[in-house]
Amino acid sequence: MKVPVPAHIGSIVLVLPLLLAVLQTATAQKNGIQIYSLTVDSKVSSRFAHTVVTSRVVNRAEEAQEAIFEMELPKKAFITNFSMIIDGVTYPGNIKEKATAQKQYSEAVARGESAGLVKAIGRKMEQFQVSVSVAPAAKVTFELVYEELLKRHLGVYELLLKVRPQQVVKHLQMDIHIFEPQGISFLETESSFMTNELADALTVSQNKTKAHILFKPTLSQQQKSPGQQDTVLDGNFIVRYDVNRTLSGGSIQIANGYFVHYFAPEGLPTMPKNVVFVIDKSGSMSGRKIQQTREALIKILSDLGPKDQFNLITFSSEVTQWKPQLVPASTENVDEAKRYAAGIYALGGTNINEAMLTAVRRLKSDNQAELLSEGSVSLIILLTDGDPTVGETNPRKIQKNVQEAIDGQYSLFCLGFGFDVSYAFLEKMALDNGGLARRIYEDSDSALQLQDFYQEVANPLLTTVAFQYPSNAVEEVTQDNFRLLFKGSEMVVAGKLQDKSPDVLSAIVKGKMHKQNVTFQTKSSVAKQEEEFQSPKYIFHNFMERLWAYLTIQQQLEQMVSASEAESQVLKDRALNLSLEYNFVTPLTSMVVTKPEGQEQSQVAEKPVEDDNRHRNINTGYDLSRYGIGLQGSRTTAPPLLPSDPHKSLLHGMEIQNKGPVVTIAPPSAPIQAPPVLLTLPGPSMDRLCVNIKHSQEPMNLLSDPDQGIQVTGQYNTEKACFHWIEVTFKNPQVRVHASPEHVVVTRNRRNSAYKWKETLYSVLPGLKMTMNKTGLLMLSGPDKVTISLLSLDDPRKGLLLLLRDTDHFSSHVNGTLGQFYQDVLWETPEGADDNKRLLKVQGKDYSATRELKLDYQEGPPGKEISCWSVEL
Repeated sequence: MKVPVPAHIGSIVLVLPLLLAVLQTATAQKNGIQIYSLTVDSKVSSRFAHTVVTSRVVNRAEEAQEAIFEMELPKKAFITNFSMIIDGVTYPGNIKEKATAQKQYSEAVARGESAGLVKAIGRKMEQFQVSVSVAPAAKVTFELVYEELLKRHLGVYELLLKVRPQQVVKHLQMDIHIFEPQGISFLETESSFMTNELADALTVSQNKTKAHILFKPTLSQQQKSPGQQDTVLDGNFIVRYDVNRTLSGGSIQIANGYFVHYFAPEGLPTMPKNVVFVIDKSGSMSGRKIQQTREALIKILSDLGPKDQFNLITFSSEVTQWKPQLVPASTENVDEAKRYAAGIYALGGTNINEAMLTAVRRLKSDNQAELLSEGSVSLIILLTDGDPTVGETNPRKIQKNVQEAIDGQYSLFCLGFGFDVSYAFLEKMALDNGGLARRIYEDSDSALQLQDFYQEVANPLLTTVAFQYPSNAVEEVTQDNFRLLFKGSEMVVAGKLQDKSPDVLSAIVKGKMHKQNVTFQTKSSVAKQEEEFQSPKYIFHNFMERLWAYLTIQQQLEQMVSASEAESQVLKDRALNLSLEYNFVTPLTSMVVTKPEGQEQSQVAEKPVEDDNRHRNINTGYDLSRYGIGLQGSRTTAPPLLPSDPHKSLLHGMEIQNKGPVVTIAPPSAPIQAPPVLLTLPGPSMDRLCVNIKHSQEPMNLLSDPDQGIQVTGQYNTEKACFHWIEVTFKNPQVRVHASPEHVVVTRNRRNSAYKWKETLYSVLPGLKMTMNKTGLLMLSGPDKVTISLLSLDDPRKGLLLLLRDTDHFSSHVNGTLGQFYQDVLWETPEGADDNKRLLKVQGKDYSATRELKLDYQEGPPGKEISCWSVEL
């Protein structure tokens, strides 16, 4: 019998709140395993997502092949079902208590089989993988189901689908239905593989409460070129949305005897806050980590509100306070703090215990001295990359010391930088003190990760929030008391209705806002709500009950972290019973996947926990710590590049040709350069102006048009004749695009998204489209808007170019260094000059213009030669 050749047949990732679906096939077509149907069906009902991934494959080879079903799903999601249909026989996955499944797991490991089906991968994902041998001409259907409650993050819910089939699929479809009774306030899509041609396969429809997103490309649309199996589908597809809100007690939604209460009132003022930043500067933070920490801290300090107070504490073996007390976030204090942050360097050990106790003492002392604003919120934000090594090093003692010191007065947020820190240690310390923990991944966007986390907690709206319902109306209610509500987030409470509950369910929400107590009230008709959730197209069976069970389990798993031993056991027992009753794969349960006779009889799917990632090699996904191997930082030096011809070498762009005793140096021909700025002039001639900037070091107002709602600023590098950075700000929609030679950062609603140059991007927002192709040309356009293009140059210039077209949309109020050329411009021919010379008179200034050949990158590299009027500023 021949050994089957493995073939990846598909992986689909649907992440919620980053609802991520990955459709992946590795070498399927080459090995005879063909996907002929691949579908993702996701129903999002009142934030709760039910996703069904179905992959149908056939073995076209003349011998048995191994088909591997591989997919990724969000860490917060619970698998609820997996099955394989082979030759008409269904092989289901059975969910059992973890201890019960452990014996089968251990036996499989003893046999040398890869029993674990789920492993953590990347930042927010888990990978599910199962394989099965497929006979010649046989067909197999894989079906996986998982569920998750979408969490509101910085004012948005996000569905992210990563599409990578690696072969064309006859029937490929993503079908997403969203139903939000509160009404959908905005909906936008983004893709890293979409082109204008492929965009025809995408249909987006929306009314007040429902949205339908369908992506169904034809075979020809999927193909890179006619007749080939290679596909263009390789990247992300994202849907973002939010719902309508008012300044009220929130929205109560009811279905099948269960309710969910969403609370995120609009229009509340931000409470002043007192923030102590506790920054690890031990030796392990040296290099890139401390550099990114400085960068993020300087940006975070700029975002402090005028009523906020703050202080900085840095620690290694010793602990240092920037100021002897918290200081107001005045311009002078913030600027001084930025200079201090810029000088932080890494050296020494890690004394977390003393640093944390110093932060708590600082807040207590300032509070007793009445230096903190009345009604303000006090936060401690800890950033560290390693375990304690100096002073008290026992994690449990540190947790106990910190909890006793804080005594419920302040909220602690812990950020673990990288994988050398115990996430479990930080998580318990944060949850013990009313906060949360977050891992910061070592990557090019680490500074943005830090900034985004700060934005989550930057705007506290309410403290001590309590939900109250009539005692004769509800039972088995989830967590109903919360310490803090932040802008852009949402509180969620769910429960059962009693058999004889009133026809109208009422709720009271109480909290503290700055210097006063506030009360919100809301109510909901049971009959009216039950009627609203009747559309089978958008609703899946018992979704409200499953939402309640999901939320209950998630909260109990979290509460177990900081509960006493006795309390933890009670929480564990209840979470386990609910997991089994509702068929959820949680950290307390396992799914046993059965297979046909003669193959591995069973495999076990278990849900990883966050600290399982510790010391994991991110590139391979393998956990090396279990082999006694700890990963250390390493640097690989590439060998020098040598010319292919041994008789040739390169010297400063000149080719030296060795011909016996005579060496001739042939200078390269001067290439035609692209101008740093290319402006398309209005009018029928469509003439172009190439602008060179000779005298500028400070940031410049390049153009501003209040009627267009556009402003472009930038800093120019006169030596390289290109820009250090360019920033484009749109008023409607409110979007800021900051471009540097390293990457593009798009900011909307305080949320940052980073994109590397030459990564395909296709984003459609209301009134704005952002696209970037693989040549690295970023285009910002919209109906009746000027099109702004940015291009990042590779070495040796290493900077940015700016290109404008559709400039007839500029209003008469446009201004700025470049905007002036769209005001009344007078062209004159100087006396005695030829046709290649002109004089431009602009707002009282004269500029000499010369006809020159330049490269136009409006369509991206390699560009085309054009004749333009060259002007120096």
